Amino acid sequence: MSQWLTVKQEMCEIGRRIYDRRFAAGNDGNISVRVAPNEVLCTPTLHCKGFMKPDDIATIDMSGKQIAGEKKRSSEALLHLEIYKKRSDINSVVHCHPPHATAFGIAREPIPQAVLPEIEMFLGEVPITKYETPGSQQFADTILPFVDRTNVIVLANHGTVSYGETVERAYWWTEILDAYCRMLILANQLGRVAYLSEAETRELLEAKKAWGFSDPRNSESMKDCDIRRHAIFRQTWAVSGVEQRVFKYTEESSAQSSGEPVDPQNEEFIRKIAAEVVRQMKASENCDKPTG
Repeated sequence: MSQWLTVKQEMCEIGRRIYDRRFAAGNDGNISVRVAPNEVLCTPTLHCKGFMKPDDIATIDMSGKQIAGEKKRSSEALLHLEIYKKRSDINSVVHCHPPHATAFGIAREPIPQAVLPEIEMFLGEVPITKYETPGSQQFADTILPFVDRTNVIVLANHGTVSYGETVERAYWWTEILDAYCRMLILANQLGRVAYLSEAETRELLEAKKAWGFSDPRNSESMKDCDIRRHAIFRQTWAVSGVEQRVFKYTEESSAQSSGEPVDPQNEEFIRKIAAEVVRQMKASENCDKPTG
């Protein structure tokens, strides 16, 4: 039996998911898993991710040199390696082109915060990089200003990259983000995006802290800021060409613009949502695993 067969099967399963969800057309996208300090499994170039087999997956070292596998490794492997170099806690990276999230990168429109509880709990603010030619070291370096403060990034005019402790977890962030971006686009077409109040958003961030998830918005420097207006990555917008054109928070767009205290029943509802999402995420770790 081939070394790392189970891990390769998991990578093929995630490849099927991103293809089936139309996150990767044709030969788009790439997936990697770090299996040793200087060994990374990497999907092949010019190969549809929906039809991969374990033997298709290459092994590379941390410099990008291919050390095993008959098929050539992905041309965008350097992007994955930069994440591994900066984040010792990360063991898998998923890059693909989910259409709704990628649309925000094409429009250079920052993804709004304080709208959906699950997003506040598990993603937080999602940055958009500047554009560089895919496959180059310059392209890989575009994630460096953000890589230690988030687990999912939108790549300008290109796609997304997400990363986590396992390939399943790395994929989750992409799926969650694209679903959220689709909701935003649909809500905007209906004519309004209603934002959570400051108190409701703070409640979610407190729950996030209690569950052990870090978020820069929970830092001491942010305690007196209106987190619905204050983007922690705003200083990078000019470099990336990012500007708020469509989704702009105003007091009139708040779901609770009266300034009245948050209803305790609503607070309890938010806590229940957060607890249920965490429960489902933990349960999912044992689901959809390959059996062969």
